[in-house]
Amino acid sequence: MSEKTKILIVEDEMIIAANISLQLTKLGYDVTGIVPRGEDALLHIEETKPDIMLLDINLKGKLDGIETAEAMQKTHNIPVIYLTANIDDDHFNRAKKTHPYGFISKPFKKLDLQRAIELTISQLNTKNSELNKTAEISNKPFILSDSIFVRHHNTMVKVNIEDILYIEAERNYCRIYSKTKEYLLVMTLKDLVEKLPSKYFLRVHRSFIVNLSQINEIGTSHVVIQKKAIPVSKAFKEELLKRLQTI
Repeated sequence: MSEKTKILIVEDEMIIAANISLQLTKLGYDVTGIVPRGEDALLHIEETKPDIMLLDINLKGKLDGIETAEAMQKTHNIPVIYLTANIDDDHFNRAKKTHPYGFISKPFKKLDLQRAIELTISQLNTKNSELNKTAEISNKPFILSDSIFVRHHNTMVKVNIEDILYIEAERNYCRIYSKTKEYLLVMTLKDLVEKLPSKYFLRVHRSFIVNLSQINEIGTSHVVIQKKAIPVSKAFKEELLKRLQTI
């Protein structure tokens, strides 16, 4: 993580909580707060959005640590590391259902705390990386000879190549303009132009790909498609004229 990892301590023994806070600060983490009650922790989460919760299982008050984790997980997905002096089978089985990232037994050593946090961060980074790869794969278009399948809401829809007018770059996204709809792809223009059939499509600007068969007019520094003026860079102008002569 490029920024400091934010950690919330939920512990009703204030001497232990203060010691944990001191150790975490020395290790370079950002302690968002120390709260003694589960109810207070739920309010604190809304304000500070911590990355990790260190949560005492045997909290006093309306909610114990496990109940606090269960309530938090209804609206947030914050990794929990439980703190406990001793834990019987009943509490362990209840805690296990909340899928904690670890347990730290009290009294603990600095190394125990350090390793538990580092392992949690490592698991988070791995999980986020896998999610990003999955999202990237699922959002890539499937390109056939006469059509392209793109993600639209929660489904893949077929767009005929002859219906695509032009494509515009929006940072790491591409917006496809067809005769009837617009589609947003999680893909750079550079990657997309390499996959599209060159027979129909040509990049004419750093931000635009056009369907050659849809061009209505050619100007000095632009083309017109469906009344939309699309800029043409000098670097692409010669290739554009060559291609138009051959279709």
